[in-house]
Amino acid sequence: MIYTLTANPAIDYNVTCDGLAPDCVTRTRDAVYTPNGKGLNVSFALQHFGEPSSILGFFAGFSGRFIVDGARERGCEVFPVWVDGITRVNVFLNSGEHEYNMVNAGAPISRHDEDAMIELIASLPELECLSISGSLPPGTSDGFLDRVVEKVRERGGEVVVDISSPLLRRLLAQRPLLIKPNDDELRDIFGLEVSANDDAGALCALEHLHEEGAQAVLLTMGGAGAYFSDGRHAWFARCTYPVRVLSTVCAGDSTLGAFLSVWYRDRSRVEDGLRLAMATGANVVECAGQGDFARVEEYRGHVEIRQIR
Repeated sequence: MIYTLTANPAIDYNVTCDGLAPDCVTRTRDAVYTPNGKGLNVSFALQHFGEPSSILGFFAGFSGRFIVDGARERGCEVFPVWVDGITRVNVFLNSGEHEYNMVNAGAPISRHDEDAMIELIASLPELECLSISGSLPPGTSDGFLDRVVEKVRERGGEVVVDISSPLLRRLLAQRPLLIKPNDDELRDIFGLEVSANDDAGALCALEHLHEEGAQAVLLTMGGAGAYFSDGRHAWFARCTYPVRVLSTVCAGDSTLGAFLSVWYRDRSRVEDGLRLAMATGANVVECAGQGDFARVEEYRGHVEIRQIR
């Protein structure tokens, strides 16, 4: 079983308006409320593409219950650690010209809550892999994710990491199976610049990440595509279909989930995994939230892949 951990889940409130101006009432439409968080999105994509997945996270209040119930309705079991407060609600507004992302800090957690999560991980049935995604809530101790990874390793499981924190660099010492930075995180955390038109530069950056401990790297660059390296070989992939971007919020998580749904069980199927991942990301950016993956099969035929090493 592939489990996902979202330490700081959220309800995502996606809404659209025709222009945005200060000091006046803005009429909105097409409101969509979705149970969300990066790890949840990974689980939803895994589940959709036939790889069962269960969700771990800290949840609080009425909004936490909404997320847990919504995830279960989508077919994913949830193992919640309940904490005090209210799980955050994030607002994503598309004005027709710009996208505005208003992301809250989340309900704080305590050392007691962290201990409860570690105990939960120790008891999970059939733990093969834990995918750790997203931000950490207020109050999280500096060593929490180290403890999580160590406990998964004790259970004989593998770890996938997709976080924007400088903690990513430290976690590489524990040799995660896969990391999924984007180009901004690569620059901000590791000081490395990569573009889709610079295969040589990408290979240097990927090699640096392998040297620091990553077994495999999926480096995403939004609509420009993605690089993948398993340490021996490397590929570049992108979807060439011209999609209309409504929201980029869930795209990277869905891309990761789609890729894992193919590659995790058969590491030789890199190109199949990349084709599904790029098609999924392209479909998701057209939607408020994750959408229903309705055009993934169509977009698979518009993915170009080249092996660069």
